[in-house]
Order: sequence, then C-alpha cells, then structure tokens
Amino acid sequence: MALLQSLLYFVIAGFCEIGGGYLVWLWLREGRGFPFAILGWLLLILYGVIPTLQPTHFSRTYAAYGGVFIVLSLLWGWRIDGVRPDVYDWLGCLLATSGVLVMMYAPRG
Repeated sequence: MALLQSLLYFVIAGFCEIGGGYLVWLWLREGRGFPFAILGWLLLILYGVIPTLQPTHFSRTYAAYGGVFIVLSLLWGWRIDGVRPDVYDWLGCLLATSGVLVMMYAPRG
C-alpha cells in the first residue's frame, strides 16, 4: 500500500506541476486571462507541497520525480497537444521509470 500511495503522490505532484506550468504558459504565451495564471500558480504551490509527503529524503524524492515528470510530460503532450510519442520517446519513458523504481523502492539495508 505504501508503494501505491507513493506513486500516487508522484502522479498528483506531476499533474500539479505540468498543469500549473501549462496554465501559466497559456496566460503568457497565448493571451488567456489572468485567472489562468492564478490557477496555475496555485497548482504550482501544491506541486511544492505534495512531494513532502513522500517517505524518503528530499534529494531522492526529487531525483526520482524527474523520471515521473518525463513520463507525465510525454503523456500530457500526447493527450493535450496531440503530439504522438514515437518509439524512442517510449524507450526513454521505460528507462526513466526504471530509474524511479530503483531509486525509490529498491530494498535498502
């Protein structure tokens, strides 16, 4: 259960970071209204809070989160922007996910 909870924290943090950044992008680059910026900032604040719920120290949490961010960014781009990943994107996701699993969940003595 702890593993699933930890993975859920990573996914929620990822959607807050990517979603928040995307809303700020829409505000600055595409001229959307200021409410997009405010909502984006709130999501980015949540992104800063959620990783503190992880069961390990800062450096391992944020290093592993980098791998999760790679996967979520690719999926976001596919779903939201319509940019279909290619075989090398998927290979990179596999490598990044493997790194996350090793760093966060390998048994340590």
